[in-house]
Amino acid sequence: MSSADALVRSSTVLDSPSGSGEGTPLRGRERLGPRGREEPGPRGREDAEPAAGRPAIQPPTMCPACGGLLEAWHSVPGSDPALPGDYELARCRSCGTAVTLAPAPVDAHEAGAYASCAHGGGAPRGSRAAAPLLRAFDRQRLALLARAGAGPPGKLLDVGAGRGRFVAHARAAGWDAEGLEPSLRGIEGARALGIELLRGAIDDATVAAGSLDAATLWHVLEHVDDPGQALEHVAGWLRPGGALLVGVPNLASAQAKLGGPRWYHLDVPRHRAHFTVTGLHTLLRRHCLEPVATHHLLAEHNPFGLWQSLVSRATSTPSWLYHALKRNAALRSRDALITAAALPLAPLALLAEAGFGLARRGGTVAVIARRRA
Repeated sequence: MSSADALVRSSTVLDSPSGSGEGTPLRGRERLGPRGREEPGPRGREDAEPAAGRPAIQPPTMCPACGGLLEAWHSVPGSDPALPGDYELARCRSCGTAVTLAPAPVDAHEAGAYASCAHGGGAPRGSRAAAPLLRAFDRQRLALLARAGAGPPGKLLDVGAGRGRFVAHARAAGWDAEGLEPSLRGIEGARALGIELLRGAIDDATVAAGSLDAATLWHVLEHVDDPGQALEHVAGWLRPGGALLVGVPNLASAQAKLGGPRWYHLDVPRHRAHFTVTGLHTLLRRHCLEPVATHHLLAEHNPFGLWQSLVSRATSTPSWLYHALKRNAALRSRDALITAAALPLAPLALLAEAGFGLARRGGTVAVIARRRA
């Protein structure tokens, strides 16, 4: 989602009133050295001076998922060539969820891979060839809802709808589907496809309480500064028993461990929270949403995420193929040769990720939750 960070205009401090973690409180912005020792001084974009007249941004001290205390964890490089620098992460020892400490740059979702195609570069490379695959991914999303007993006819809202592709497929499947999207680019892109979306952020959307049978937050929740506030709003829009489908990267996955700081789904600084399944379940329950199914076998992000993460360990540009397809990296480069040499490993990554998914350590997860009465 190119504009997911705008969906919630929330506070920059993620302190939560409930939960009791066992971790050591984060002291300032500590950086972990190569052997795990704390090193003084911050690194990365959090060093920037606050704008005149604005208070200094305070780093979060409590886990946005379970309310546990955060402790310094890792410093990782930016995931996009347009957002260089090192970014500090803190992690909750209670649920394992991590947080990007530095606030995202104002233009984070309008720069690099998120905006290059919109700013005169044309559509992503290979977009026409990928269209059937994207339609299959949308069908899988609808099937996840159906397996949980949520199907048409009914009223569905896709929160963070982008250019409305999923909304179109949900309507074709019989849903009374709408989409909520804060960015003008998304609204105009959907309109070009004949789809009118609701423009707005979660906290100012005019959605009637209890009016939805289902809602989707597909790779949106990790982008917002206060995911609890986002879920509080969405839960209020659902009728009792209504279904919510949430998709997020899984920090407890095998590919997160294998990818390390080059994990494809880390996407710092755009991703504000890095959830574990335990943390996500806890967060949902804290907002009257009871998880009823968790899926680790997902074709949309997981096989490519594993392969790209491993290849990124050898390339100078993180996730070079992804950025090249988004017209955000040069085609003629040493990284292109490394990526081409690694293409035969793609089937192995597919099989490996299937195994990780069966072991419930998929690179991303989809959780279905029901609104409690």
